Amino acid sequence: MTTSTMAHERNGARRRPPRRALVPVLAPLAIWAGAAGVLALWWSDTSSVVGPADWLTGAGRMTGLLAGYACAVLLALMARTPLLDHGVGTDRLARWHAWGGRCTVSLALAHTLLVVWGYSVVSHTSVVGEATTLVLDYPDLLGGTAGFLLLVGTGVLSARAARRRLSYETWYYLHVATYLAVFLAFGHQLSNGADFVGNRSAQAAWYTLYLGVAALVVWYRFVVPVRRGLRHRLRVVAVCPEAPGVVSVHLGGEHLEELGGAPGQFLRWRFLTRGLWWTASPYSLSAPAHPRRLRITVKDAGGHSGALARLAVGTRVWAEGPYGAFTADRRTAPRVLLLAGGVGITPLRALFETLPGEVTLVYRARRPEDLALRGELDAIAARRGATVHYVVDEPARFSSPLTARALTGLVPGLASHDVYLCGPPPMARAAVLALREAGVPARRIHHESFAF
Repeated sequence: MTTSTMAHERNGARRRPPRRALVPVLAPLAIWAGAAGVLALWWSDTSSVVGPADWLTGAGRMTGLLAGYACAVLLALMARTPLLDHGVGTDRLARWHAWGGRCTVSLALAHTLLVVWGYSVVSHTSVVGEATTLVLDYPDLLGGTAGFLLLVGTGVLSARAARRRLSYETWYYLHVATYLAVFLAFGHQLSNGADFVGNRSAQAAWYTLYLGVAALVVWYRFVVPVRRGLRHRLRVVAVCPEAPGVVSVHLGGEHLEELGGAPGQFLRWRFLTRGLWWTASPYSLSAPAHPRRLRITVKDAGGHSGALARLAVGTRVWAEGPYGAFTADRRTAPRVLLLAGGVGITPLRALFETLPGEVTLVYRARRPEDLALRGELDAIAARRGATVHYVVDEPARFSSPLTARALTGLVPGLASHDVYLCGPPPMARAAVLALREAGVPARRIHHESFAF
């Protein structure tokens, strides 16, 4: 199913703002520099290491310091600061956060085992007996143990195999519990950490780190959303079906130009009605933002998303964001392919309307009736002289495999394109492999994931 190709605009590719382009490089450097500073703290406070007990407790101190530092870094990555979110991108931040979470849990486990083992060697007691003594007799260690168990439990339930069985809402509030875990661990470190007891400079540095991160979290995750909710007074003005199980929610409000949402970005939406008010879920803008209205298009995946089809007109809404770097700023080439799968069309529909230059859209779905927003896409293609390819699994005559050969047949000169890709994880993985095989450099494949 293809519209005819017509003349294209040929504007130059947009460049990312220089400051944002540096963020993905400078942020990891800053994180590793902080880790080096933490190790320097341990080194400066260690005069000598003699015997097994010193080696064990020294390693336990080191891993404990790194685990405490990593907790602060994890919170900073998810504080939703605009510079990080727009410069690095939500997807990449989530990958950094996931990798850092695994490291943090591993460091916390190593710290616990090494310290208990080292102390048991010094006191000539069993490991179990020493662990009991430490937890019950040392100040703040009972709370630190609770924080440790919370952290490990969150890590286990965030593993890929377990995460597939969790709803987004459960996953979200499970991670909110990590704030308590970090708070408990922070108190334990200052009360018992050999590198902090009596060391005012180290204490001041640790307080500065944690209070700075806490300020970012409170400001961007709580204060800003409340201020915007009161300022913009968003309300649901219409809910319209777009395809089986897919609806568009139209929202009206005031001063919406101040939100600054760019095509391709998403916001976290909190609908203030029964059953939905307690969580903020991420949905992309499916049309360019307007000073008086916004629109999201959502597929029923159960829970929160399924309830949106039943929203009453007039329902109050709070919006957090905009978030994400899946915007025109990523573009580096004059020609662009937008590759959508299912409801992944939502951010690409907004980009399709606004990206300058030669743009081709390939939209994959299971059946023709599942092609949401098709009328709008055809109208945009006709207006700007762009090409749309609709690929469906059924009926078979309109199907096409997601391979390098098939994509190259649909999009001549594919290797010279930037590609914006959005769809379910299995489709996205297959698409990346096909695009790389077709010669598209990895730096030109811009991906937005549905995974959490």
